[in-house]
Amino acid sequence: MAELSGYGRTLVALSGGVDSSVVLAAAVRALGSTHVAAITAVSPSLPAAELVAARDFAAGLGVVHHTPRTDELAESGYRENGRSRCYFCKSVLADTAVTLASAYGYDTIATGTNASDVADGFRPGIAAAAERGARTPLADLGLRKDMVREVARHWGLAVWDKPAAACMASRVAYGISITPARLARVERAEIAVRAALPGVRDLRVRDLGDAVRVEVDASLVAQAEASQQVREAIRRAGFDSSPLTVAAFRSGSMNDVFRTGEPPSGH
Repeated sequence: MAELSGYGRTLVALSGGVDSSVVLAAAVRALGSTHVAAITAVSPSLPAAELVAARDFAAGLGVVHHTPRTDELAESGYRENGRSRCYFCKSVLADTAVTLASAYGYDTIATGTNASDVADGFRPGIAAAAERGARTPLADLGLRKDMVREVARHWGLAVWDKPAAACMASRVAYGISITPARLARVERAEIAVRAALPGVRDLRVRDLGDAVRVEVDASLVAQAEASQQVREAIRRAGFDSSPLTVAAFRSGSMNDVFRTGEPPSGH
């Protein structure tokens, strides 16, 4: 709160996850709700459920919530889905935030980037936001993901134990073109698999181009592998004839290609 108190009128990039929610809550506590607003970019990259969560959270804090539509798919660097995909995506989002901040008189744009994100070492999206002057109060204070969750729990925020989320494009293997239809198919599949596996917490459906991988909590791998409902959910979502594998969830597992030097899967 002390960090944010010096930001002036602040626009918080709100994804609906715990990190950006804590930044928004802290900004309201430090500056007052009339000097804070949230922005959530709406596009095929954003799961519909995350938009609902962001709207509800902003409304609960009594802050204005801007929801401009963005078109990162217009950027070839994003569509081509190479190593720097997130840079092109976050550039569009950050440019939109800068324009809106200027129009409404906000002094600072703040994001939910935390110290764990910075330590990860492969976050081109962070660079895109930084180039446009976005502030990162959690990272600047050395707050790791687990510490941010503790702050959220201490403040009684409902999101404190919410599973980590990421944009839909992060489910698509590098080198495979990003399209609205591909993003929508992954989102449909995740909704259906979650319904087929009651109690699942961490879940990703990874589009590998010529195959699909479902990642779930390690304790549910065997159940998911044996579940005909899961296989049917994947098929009905649009992965009709794609070979299916099940694995334990690992955040950022799609980045393994850059650690091993292997070429991206698919065409």
